[in-house]
Amino acid sequence: MYRILIVEDDMGIAEAIKEQAKLWELEAKCVQNFRNVLKDFADYEPHLILMDISLPFFNGYHWCQEIRKASKVPIIFISSASDNMNIVMAMNMGADDFISKPFDQSVLIAKIQALLRRAYDFGETLPILEHHGAMLNTGDNTLVYQDQVISLTKNEYRILFTLMKNKGKVVSREKLMEQLWETDSFVDDNTLTVNITRLRKKLESAGLTQFVTTKFGIGYLIS
Repeated sequence: MYRILIVEDDMGIAEAIKEQAKLWELEAKCVQNFRNVLKDFADYEPHLILMDISLPFFNGYHWCQEIRKASKVPIIFISSASDNMNIVMAMNMGADDFISKPFDQSVLIAKIQALLRRAYDFGETLPILEHHGAMLNTGDNTLVYQDQVISLTKNEYRILFTLMKNKGKVVSREKLMEQLWETDSFVDDNTLTVNITRLRKKLESAGLTQFVTTKFGIGYLIS
């Protein structure tokens, strides 16, 4: 079942879209915390996003740009601000379509279904892992934080992926070494230490200090 994330602060409109989506066997979630839309995006892993322009705290253009730093997920803007300038700006920010309010629900669903077919006929997108504003893109092995794109080596990516996938839990050194063995590289205890040190330096240079915590004698933790 395809998942739709609805970023719309008019709860009447948002809930109406959600109910209509259910009738077409589409799962939908309405964003509640407009201070941190990225968290809902990362947690829900939607196949498509419906985005209003006028939102509390940050507008839809801002969130579209932030999402585009890490994902190619289809985005449809829905807005009453449907003049040519806003439509052009939305498309330039990375939107895939624009629907003017008020709209017919059946037209909206038709556009959603058409965009989903075009985007996913050749397979699912890979997920995004997020923590404190840092997004790990599992499609191209990069970490995006604020306006920076941090390139990771194969080993650094596997370490960070394993830690972020288990955030809040201590991951043992043995488990991390097992993950690194999958890269067909020779990995011993010293090799893991070197990779962790290099990864931390990259994170710190990007402003992510104390992102990875050491639990001495046990392993590592992203808390």
